[in-house]
Amino acid sequence: MPPFRRPVTQPPVVDPDLLREIHALRRRLNGLLAQARQNEEKLRRHQAFELRMIACTGLFELLRMVLYEYRDSKALEHVTLYLIDPEYELRRILEDEGVDLEAHPGLLFSEAPETMDFLYGARLQPYLGPYQAERHGPLFPGPEAPASVALLPLVRRGQIIGSLNLGSAQRTRYLPGAGTDFLERLALFTAVCLENVTNHERLKRVGLTDVLTGVNNRRFFDQRLVEEVSQAQRSGRPLSCLFIDVDHFKQVNDRHGHQVGDQVLRQVAGLVRECLRTPDVLARYGGEEFAALLMGAGGSEAREIAERVRQRVAAQPFQGARGQPLSVTVSVGVATLDPHMDDGRGPEALGEALVEAADACLYRAKANGRNRVETDRLASGSPVT
Repeated sequence: MPPFRRPVTQPPVVDPDLLREIHALRRRLNGLLAQARQNEEKLRRHQAFELRMIACTGLFELLRMVLYEYRDSKALEHVTLYLIDPEYELRRILEDEGVDLEAHPGLLFSEAPETMDFLYGARLQPYLGPYQAERHGPLFPGPEAPASVALLPLVRRGQIIGSLNLGSAQRTRYLPGAGTDFLERLALFTAVCLENVTNHERLKRVGLTDVLTGVNNRRFFDQRLVEEVSQAQRSGRPLSCLFIDVDHFKQVNDRHGHQVGDQVLRQVAGLVRECLRTPDVLARYGGEEFAALLMGAGGSEAREIAERVRQRVAAQPFQGARGQPLSVTVSVGVATLDPHMDDGRGPEALGEALVEAADACLYRAKANGRNRVETDRLASGSPVT
């Protein structure tokens, strides 16, 4: 019997074209899997960043994340925020937090929403494409301009509140027609969180506002006084204080009633606020007295502002209980702190001395006939007379 021999089988013949197609499909599948893992990781990082944004309770904490952390994480050369701030509210909140706005050139403000029309028009859609100096230059201050940009409108309830602007030195980083899902999501979260922290700050300020006149109250003034004295000492810029008192206010209440008196106080507060500069602090100090802090204003400028207040009130037609003309005037005391003085006292003591000097000037203005301005300069810890 012949020995058993295993039959010899020939390997199957594979079409080389089919083999190349299989390898190509495998590479494509591996690439898709790798891209999916990258997208999953990217989404995870985005979600973690968004959760941190939502947790922000301070305005600058949020802005710092967007301006600096996002820029660094995405290896971008430029990230700026252009915010609509018609009432100087956002800037005042930041200044109250001790933020030096000049130290953050990527933080830009405008008083009018119309300034966004040249960027977005009525569509409020993101722009991705090449940098255009004439249109985009104001959004990217600095010596080096980006090559490509992504401009993202910040919108709440159909109203534009700002623009988030991303700039890259790579011409192909932001191309027209590219997907914007992640960018639009970032803009949405930025707008929502910006609204949330602003509302949070507003709630904090409810207890710092005088209900009758709508200006700040004494508690707010006392807090800002220490902060502004400290800032004046650090910056070397002067700080002035106005004390404003409505002349013969008791007679207004006695003759025309407290309702007229309240209306006079509201009108005076509004007139004073119109005469002050945007960053200045106005507060109802008590009764018919108002106090104002003028940052960076020396003695001559502070006196000019005080005179403007006095003249504006004196020229305003007030009305009594029956509509009859009512003459109202104010007396103003002005004191200026020399920021270079160094007598060993801290900001609280210097703030108290500044207020006392302004109050003494107000007393002198009333003693000298009212409806006038008296000034002093706090140069060494006691008023100069």
